[in-house]
Amino acid sequence: MKYYIIAGEASGDLHGSNLMKELYKIDPQAEIRFWGGDLMSEVGGTCIKHYKDLAFMGFAEVLLNIRTILNNISFCKADILSFNPDKIIYIDYPGFNLRIAKWAKKQHFQNHFYIAPQIWAWKENRIKQIKKSIDKLYVILPFEKPYFENKHHFRVSYVGHPLLDAINRRPKKNKADFLAEHQLADKPIIALLPGSRKQEVNKMLNIMLSVLNDFPDYQFIIAGAPGLPQTFYQPFLKDKQICLVQNKTYDLLDNSHAALVTSGTATLETALFKVPEIVCYKGSNISYEIAKRVIKLKFISLVNLIMDEEVVKELIQHELNHKNLKKELQKILKNENREKLLFKYNQLISLLGQDGASQKVANEIFAY
Repeated sequence: MKYYIIAGEASGDLHGSNLMKELYKIDPQAEIRFWGGDLMSEVGGTCIKHYKDLAFMGFAEVLLNIRTILNNISFCKADILSFNPDKIIYIDYPGFNLRIAKWAKKQHFQNHFYIAPQIWAWKENRIKQIKKSIDKLYVILPFEKPYFENKHHFRVSYVGHPLLDAINRRPKKNKADFLAEHQLADKPIIALLPGSRKQEVNKMLNIMLSVLNDFPDYQFIIAGAPGLPQTFYQPFLKDKQICLVQNKTYDLLDNSHAALVTSGTATLETALFKVPEIVCYKGSNISYEIAKRVIKLKFISLVNLIMDEEVVKELIQHELNHKNLKKELQKILKNENREKLLFKYNQLISLLGQDGASQKVANEIFAY
């Protein structure tokens, strides 16, 4: 069978790679053509575009790059027609993917959407397009199934969160080996996860690094994003006693004492590794002001959204500064606060259930 997969971000590349592994298990002769990244390329298939060429973050940034985005949409449509897949699989990345899905449905292609668009956060009217365009929708958060089925009367498959697959099934590295491999000191680690896009890193990393000298008993390690070259990080490393660990985020989290994390999938990943964290977000002023008016949520991190309470501290836009970051980091380094946070993390993990999301989705897509 022929599959066309579109993943436009680092998290989509991770989940897409695990999905591809499962598809190849049940359909060994599968032909897979995809938009994704290095992890999907390692599994097999043919990579058409890398997500690092697609990642535009924020309202203003999208407008500035609208010509590139429109060219990508045209190219994608032509490539799908040429490949003529049996099934198209969209992984998150809704702004782009829903446009392609609308067109593809008119061309009579079979559409599967894995990791549902977060219409519960904003753009709820997208449900009309989803109903018209998507043959099967796969949701990964426990509150999404009743949201889609009870509120919008659209049947979905709840498959559990694919991060459980990625984390539970990976080979683990003990701390001694990790420190030796990266020539790190034997000091507690504070991980810095500044995001996977250049725009994010440029906004976030200098603010995160501002607390470096306030915590001399700890070492700060930057998690380098797989889609960004090591040379990109060099200006941030200059004249600072700090290390970069490239493409080893899970090994880093597995051996970290605390973390400063840019809002996104990484906030949930950090919680699943049971690392106390502070969630950080800073965008352009224009994008932030627009977002404030259209996004109707109490929280921005997946941890807090799933738990429906402030489990981890969120420092957003003007609140993200040296003074607040230092104060909140001091809090989560204290044992009594850490114990409360870890208790909440265990509740979160129980809510997400068991692993196996990738296998469930692959089986349903193949059988549909």
